[in-house]
Amino acid sequence: MSEQTKAAPKGAHISLSRLRPPYASVLDLIGQTPIVELTKFDTGKCRLFIKLESQNPGGSIKDRIALSMIAAAEKAGKLKRGGTIVEATAGNTGLGLAQVGIPKGYRIVLVVPDKMSREKIQHLRALGAEVRMTRSDVGKGHPEYYQDMAEKIAAETPGAFYANQFANPANPLAHETTTGPEIFSQLEGDVDAVVVGVGSGGTLTGLGRFFAKHSPKTEMVLADPVGSVLAPLIKTGKMEEAGSWTVEGIGEDFVPPNADLSLVKKAYSIPDKQSMLAVRDLLSREGILAGSSSGTLLSAALRYCREQTTSKRVVTLVCDSGNKYLSKVFDDIWLAEQGLADQEQHGDLRDLVMRSPRTGDIVTVGPEETLLNAYGRMRRSDVSQLPVLDEGRLVGIVDESDILAKVDGPYDGRWDRFNAPVRTAMTSNLHTLQANQTLDALLPVFDRNEVAIVFDGEEFIGLITRIDLINHLRRRAK
Repeated sequence: MSEQTKAAPKGAHISLSRLRPPYASVLDLIGQTPIVELTKFDTGKCRLFIKLESQNPGGSIKDRIALSMIAAAEKAGKLKRGGTIVEATAGNTGLGLAQVGIPKGYRIVLVVPDKMSREKIQHLRALGAEVRMTRSDVGKGHPEYYQDMAEKIAAETPGAFYANQFANPANPLAHETTTGPEIFSQLEGDVDAVVVGVGSGGTLTGLGRFFAKHSPKTEMVLADPVGSVLAPLIKTGKMEEAGSWTVEGIGEDFVPPNADLSLVKKAYSIPDKQSMLAVRDLLSREGILAGSSSGTLLSAALRYCREQTTSKRVVTLVCDSGNKYLSKVFDDIWLAEQGLADQEQHGDLRDLVMRSPRTGDIVTVGPEETLLNAYGRMRRSDVSQLPVLDEGRLVGIVDESDILAKVDGPYDGRWDRFNAPVRTAMTSNLHTLQANQTLDALLPVFDRNEVAIVFDGEEFIGLITRIDLINHLRRRAK
């Protein structure tokens, strides 16, 4: 019996195998992540395991490469005390670089495409990184493409080190020397397939190199979003034109120098909708909160498993935590706005109502509540107007301009004006539409600078704004 076990209080039923003395730094927690077997999915004849890279301190697998790239740059003299680290990132590599670099005294400048989740951006800024947002709708060679912009910033900044995860050899080396050996050890040297995605290519190449040396039977399987050029290139040998996809962190419109696609034995193209449903199933079935790219990997792993005719041991990854996607993947409204949810279509205004009293997800205010309450609810929900409901009946609309008009004025008495009831500021002369009307009915409403108030008979079912209409037209244009 160990001294640690002896010291446990009598009657405290604690498994001490995971308990260790205090670490010197949070950076010592990078790596050595656990593996869980998935038992609530149909895996055919196979056993499917998932490595929880979300357990790294920065919440993603990219902590590993950040530690490796910074150490290599310091050793090579490319990064000196007080220097600046510049990187193009979908968020997670930037988080890793900030997690490792800021405690070391480095300035971190990150160029991030504008489709990245709000949680990632907030996390980066809270760590102390400088975030430069750029366009996600342009490709390599465009001055606003995130990699080209990062390279330019690095070239113009004295003492800057451009991490360049896409071509930095310390990226795949991190996985060859840590992630691969961990998986091999955790699965007792019996691994038939590893399912990965490609963002920078480091995970694929590092794991592929390790298993080629130590377990030649292990197949590398690529999970790629539909729209990315990588899976089609592997399947056909031809470079197709890139499309668009919603999943963050994986999929590319070019082949990163670090991505050795020759290591891939099989590749799957996974639609965004399938990825989102899979990652939500991972949470509801297995209790694992993972990011959108993990849904792509899980979907591909399940397809691979179900295709096998003999029993195999397959492993994939939770690349990052779903905490970074609560406002996206795990938001039913966001999924519906992106056309990634199963929704009945009616061909009328009902198709544009995203939030409704029927589903309980519309934000409302009562006529006797204060304007301060209304303002706070608008801010928290990121909306510009609120329906005013009295015992379920619509009695008015209050928007930002209504509140401003009511509370503006002399400093004296301003707090009292904020505490005035909503009924004193709301608009009660309402122009309404019926749910079975067509989109043409919206334009006169918007021309009057009003929000569309939609009823089904005598029942209020929701609001439609200009943004709702634009989003609907965008979805229909695809």
